[in-house]
Amino acid sequence: MLMIFLIQQMASGVFRLIGGVCRSMIVAHTGGALVLFIVFLLSGFILPLDEIPKWWNWGHWISPLSYGFKAMTINEMLSPRWMNKLGPDNSTLLGVAVLDNVDVESESYWYWIGAACLLGFTILFNILFTFSLMYLNPLGKPQAIISEEAAKEQEPNQGDQTTMSKRHSSSNTRELEKQQVSSQHSPKKTGIKRGMILPFLPLSMSFDNVNYYVDMPKEMKSQGVTEHRLQLLREVTGTFRPGVLTALMGVSGAGKTTLMDVLAGRKTGGYIEGDIRISGFPKKQETFARISSYCEQNDIHSPQVTVIESLIYSAFLRLPKEVPDKEKMIFVNEVMELVELSSIKYALVGLPGVTGLSTEQRKRLTIAVELVANPSIIFMDEPTSGLDARAAAIVMRTVRNTVDTGRTVVCTIHQPSIDIFEAFDELLLMKTGGELIYSGPLGQNSHKIIEYFEAIPGVLKIKEKYNPAAWMLEVSSASAEVQLGINFADYLIKSPQYQENKALVKELSKPPEGAEDLYFPTQYSQSTWGQFKSCLWKQWWTYWRSPEYNLVRYFFSFAAALVVGTIFWHVGTKRENATDLTMVIGAMYMSVMFVGVNNCMTVQPIVAIERTVFYRERAAGMYHAFPYAIAQVVAEIPYVFVQATYYSVIVYALACFQWTLAKFFWFLFITFFSFLYFTYYGMMTVSITANHEEAAIVASAFVSLFTLFSGFFIPRPRIPKWWVWYYWICPVAWTVYGLIVSQYGDMEETINVAGIEPSPSIKWYVESHFGYDLDFMGAVAGILVGFAVFFAFLFGVCIQKLNFQRR
Repeated sequence: MLMIFLIQQMASGVFRLIGGVCRSMIVAHTGGALVLFIVFLLSGFILPLDEIPKWWNWGHWISPLSYGFKAMTINEMLSPRWMNKLGPDNSTLLGVAVLDNVDVESESYWYWIGAACLLGFTILFNILFTFSLMYLNPLGKPQAIISEEAAKEQEPNQGDQTTMSKRHSSSNTRELEKQQVSSQHSPKKTGIKRGMILPFLPLSMSFDNVNYYVDMPKEMKSQGVTEHRLQLLREVTGTFRPGVLTALMGVSGAGKTTLMDVLAGRKTGGYIEGDIRISGFPKKQETFARISSYCEQNDIHSPQVTVIESLIYSAFLRLPKEVPDKEKMIFVNEVMELVELSSIKYALVGLPGVTGLSTEQRKRLTIAVELVANPSIIFMDEPTSGLDARAAAIVMRTVRNTVDTGRTVVCTIHQPSIDIFEAFDELLLMKTGGELIYSGPLGQNSHKIIEYFEAIPGVLKIKEKYNPAAWMLEVSSASAEVQLGINFADYLIKSPQYQENKALVKELSKPPEGAEDLYFPTQYSQSTWGQFKSCLWKQWWTYWRSPEYNLVRYFFSFAAALVVGTIFWHVGTKRENATDLTMVIGAMYMSVMFVGVNNCMTVQPIVAIERTVFYRERAAGMYHAFPYAIAQVVAEIPYVFVQATYYSVIVYALACFQWTLAKFFWFLFITFFSFLYFTYYGMMTVSITANHEEAAIVASAFVSLFTLFSGFFIPRPRIPKWWVWYYWICPVAWTVYGLIVSQYGDMEETINVAGIEPSPSIKWYVESHFGYDLDFMGAVAGILVGFAVFFAFLFGVCIQKLNFQRR
């Protein structure tokens, strides 16, 4: 117990240090695997000390696990049940003979030396970890992408004339910005409509008496609440119309985003009641997804693609396949102009707050990605959230430009400035409990909503130059209701404003004469093959631009190949006894196992990041889950093949296995599919868990079982009958099976095996000791391919069926 505790403390220290030094999840996974690989190989168990090459002896003595292995072996072998018997030579005690055989010191004080060394390593690793926190900075450097024009403006020594022209240009630009942000004009008055090369059908949305319930939380039930449902929206009625920018406002928790999610069909649970219509026809989510877009508050994009690639990807998946590719590209460029992204179109999106685009640029990219789908109705969840005044003005100018194309745009907004608030045309104001307290136009300088609330007895008049949005939220707060003794929702129902709103809803609930309901022959714009091609295109660029992932795992494979090759130097030529054969098998087992496990761990963060993007894209109706999953599966194949090829060449040459073409290609084949199924196994664990931290725990748990039942530590004939079933479903067992049989299944050379006379052949030993059928290689190859396909298939099914994003 003491030794296991000290090993656990040492392991925590070393992995803590690796995390502190590597400073990145992917690099840390790889660094941790490489350290564990070397420490495990040189511990003295796989390869006894006298068998380790001289140039690697130092590694044995600095391997913390070697001291743990010695101490635990001494603790067991010097116990009475081993020391009361004589060994095979009838002169040495059995425990001492075993220790000599594994090249471990037999003096009992080595136990305490091992304990002291483990304690020392634990202290050392934690001190070094502390220094890593003190002196090492984060790997990523937060920086925003600026446009080429802005960069040129910042260059010094450009001459007075250039400077003056730029000042004049900047002055005009600022004037234009001011005009656009404050613009309240309808699309008919704006003249040219940008982003309109592709026609779209202007559509209105009306909703009447919408209610939304969720199951009552257990915490509320435990406090005595008897109802089974909690109501979040109450009798909400309103309209959204083309060319009209509508704001959804209210205090935090009023139900703004809930209402938008209900209307957009983004809720994954709960119960919805009420009548929702699109231009008079009942809303059907399957068709509605094709003509609507939803800009989420969290700007979720693939980090390794550029701005223009993000837009091309969205356009080619969401625009009808009848639209020629040339027109799609023209439309993409027009949308970039509309949202003012042309100057940074070749910039990588990057990770939020670390690399790539600034928050404001991401907001505009989010809008553009949805706009290239050519939607009729666009929902935007707090587009100015987290932005300073200047950035918010730029984003709102983009929103206004979008409305001016004649589309229906709805935004939730939280505490806007005066300029932003007055950029809206109409307002739906909600209070806590999900009830409407105002629905109608804002008017010039917000005069209509000011007049509405000032007409309520007791409401304080707005001060001069005060923000109408802030005043409106203050005078309609819950405390104001209590103070005035009024329910603003009831007041709205009795007002002429409500009757006008009801009349408008009734009018828009009837289809125009000659209008037809929306119909699309297929659920998705593109065929399954088209979806796969687009997804593969994006995955290819994502993988190609992920050096942190690919170069790191390639480095690990290269380092692991050199370590295995130099530690098991020319081990393939040693075939004199059973110990030599066990070492050879250990070399082959270790060569595949550790690199496979590293592949499994390093792929998890990549899949987890892309899965968050997948949730957004699937909700937008861009593709079915299966083409996406197959694209990610296929994208791994060339990288894993290159990895397996150079790894096999290095290990095979340095270990000096038999140089026959058939045996080398068997080794390459088994290595490739083993790396591949480990990679797909890592992807599959992400698809069944909520995040990559949970995925790492699940993967590690089963990797331990894979190791135990691989057939290397415990040959199949010695596994208890009630556990042997797991051996047959363990993928690593088939890897070891294939490696041993392909290399030694046909050897007639004899080896020395203790207790067996005369010396048997290697072929006989492989068959009797490991229980391998030498004519089973074809089936082994098929099973290895089957495991890769099986894990890839499970990844596809789970990514489709399991949704860890709750709304």
